[in-house]
Amino acid sequence: MFAVIRTGGKQYRVTPNALLKVEKLDAEAGGTVTFHDVLAVGVDGNLTVGAPTVADAAVTATVIAQDRLDKVIIFKKRRRQNSRRKNGHRQHVTVLRVGGITLHGKTYTNEASAAAGHSIPTTGHTNADEVPPAALDAAESMGIVSGEDPAAVENQEHRG
Repeated sequence: MFAVIRTGGKQYRVTPNALLKVEKLDAEAGGTVTFHDVLAVGVDGNLTVGAPTVADAAVTATVIAQDRLDKVIIFKKRRRQNSRRKNGHRQHVTVLRVGGITLHGKTYTNEASAAAGHSIPTTGHTNADEVPPAALDAAESMGIVSGEDPAAVENQEHRG
């Protein structure tokens, strides 16, 4: 079960209960965000591709925190002119946990993978101060940014 959503000018492949970072959204920690701009949905081996979006499809996510990415250094130099400029930039992002994918009125969550033994805790936090640091640290992983399952990313790190 997965969906491809579009937000902030980028596309993300998301699965239920996955952590991801998107361009800053106007929402507070603990709030819920719904994405109706769903480009594709894959359920039980069947792929539904929209033209341009899938009708009656939505992805709901809970806002974990408003955060900023690592600093990117911008260094410009004009050779032989004794001219150089150094700037830094930290992009604002919103950390989300995908709750479920709705297609034609039916909501798909990660209950199937929880029954298979993959226990990923869900957050029901309403305050940004209560967000566990482990959730923010896990969101730093690039695999999670693209919407991968946190348990799968941890398993790949331990193997590699």
